[in-house]
Amino acid sequence: MAKTFVLTLKRSTNKCTQDQKDAVRCLGLKKIRSTAEVKDSPAARGNIMKVQHLVDVEVKG
Repeated sequence: MAKTFVLTLKRSTNKCTQDQKDAVRCLGLKKIRSTAEVKDSPAARGNIMKVQHLVDVEVKG
């Protein structure tokens, strides 16, 4: 079974760079406390590492 990540946005993107805002949007997160499930891939891992200070990550599966 493939791994998935459950992401929760815990901080605002107000004072972030545009790259970080794009990464959050790419991961499927819009508002604070919104959650999204993302399949494990190198692109997803790169986006998570870029915004690791803004999200909570749980591994599922």
